[in-house]
Amino acid sequence: MTASTTTGAITAREAAQFLFAEARLADECRYDEWEALWTDEALYWLPAGPESVSDPDNHISVIYDNRSRIALRVAQLKTGKRHSQDPASKVAHLVSNVEVVGTGEHGTETRATFIAVESRLRGLTTWAGSVRHSLTRVDGEIRMSRKVVLLVNRDQPIPTMSFLI
Repeated sequence: MTASTTTGAITAREAAQFLFAEARLADECRYDEWEALWTDEALYWLPAGPESVSDPDNHISVIYDNRSRIALRVAQLKTGKRHSQDPASKVAHLVSNVEVVGTGEHGTETRATFIAVESRLRGLTTWAGSVRHSLTRVDGEIRMSRKVVLLVNRDQPIPTMSFLI
């Protein structure tokens, strides 16, 4: 059976619930469930630098993953042997100011703000910024086809990030 994809209206409430659930899955290290939230056309992008953030092919990135790279990232996290995550970070996300800002070629476009606090041996690191998602329905379930994370400090040196932001 092939998946049925539609870009039917996703309400602000549905979008907010989806973003909260996505953050919770990442915080709880429920990587398979987090990965299942993606469509086959996935793009997970965290640009670096102060430049415009419209073209990942011509922009320095901290993360620039397609669907297969997302699967590899999750597989690496699940091994428990990723050097930069030994011991694994504990992360808590706070997602707020969720808005539906329109509809684009990849579905319903959302914008939100977030703070993620990461606890590691080096201490606490606070990550903050805005996040843009493209959401669509696949077989009646909301899925994300795009996630763009814009850190407020993306124009500064960024410490190792090897968890799901």
